[in-house]
Amino acid sequence: MHTDEPDTGPSLVHRLIAQQFPRWAGLPVEPVDRHGTSHVMYRLGERMVVRLPRTAGAAEDIERECTWLPRLAPSLPVPVPVPLGQGAPGEGYPFPWAVYRWLDGEVPAAGAIAEPTALARDLGGFVTALRRIDPAGGFASYRSETLAARDAATRAAIAGLRTPADVDAGRAAVTAAWEAALRAPQWPGPPVWIHADLQPGNLLLAGDRLGAVIDFGCTGLGDPAVDLLPAWYVLPAGTRDAFRAAADVDDATWARGRGWALSVALLELNYYRETNPTMTATARRVVHEVLADPEPPRAPGS
Repeated sequence: MHTDEPDTGPSLVHRLIAQQFPRWAGLPVEPVDRHGTSHVMYRLGERMVVRLPRTAGAAEDIERECTWLPRLAPSLPVPVPVPLGQGAPGEGYPFPWAVYRWLDGEVPAAGAIAEPTALARDLGGFVTALRRIDPAGGFASYRSETLAARDAATRAAIAGLRTPADVDAGRAAVTAAWEAALRAPQWPGPPVWIHADLQPGNLLLAGDRLGAVIDFGCTGLGDPAVDLLPAWYVLPAGTRDAFRAAADVDDATWARGRGWALSVALLELNYYRETNPTMTATARRVVHEVLADPEPPRAPGS
């Protein structure tokens, strides 16, 4: 999926575990059938999962997750990964890696969410709880920049769109939606805690409700608009008002959130077009959802 990505497999995981965590040696290792773009995951026994970064950039996330997830978890309304052990490079694998507690759940599928309004409220409650955690000692999120800082990359991705395969409406409509987001006022307050990658693959459902949130590799301090991605990545249009009310954001933040969803989807479509069909299909759908939702709904009472 990435240039120079190291080879991994169950045999490598067995060797790493035997070398660095011998108490878990002998447990079965099975690949996890999820299309993660930053990490490869292997289930270790019944109660653990091993995450191996695919790139040097993703490897930087391991220490942050192992340090910060135990601090953030008590303030969050649903479970998040619990680090159980931090591994070092070895056996030919070049990056740090980690073992986490396994979290059960199903990834939400577009159009197949049984109780989307309840999920919308759950997601809004999660981003609100995360945003309210004391930012003291925090660090900049992977997506801590402004939308304006993403302008050149986003316009390049728009130029690379294939019509009608990627978007029926054409590049002009996508450009207009992007420029509308750029006109929104910037976040006026200090940066707050954000997950920054609340896409379907990082959400686990327990029945019809949000059961867990995983992959905090992009987390840190930034604009809370970034955590509005689920409005277009996960939820049907009719539930966005419920999500927005639970997330408690104003018009400008919602408009920036729409721009974040569009920009992230466009860059993913451009980067993963030939390597990750699941990510590509999701990105195309998000672009369509954003264009079909041109006027950000007003928050109740605004």
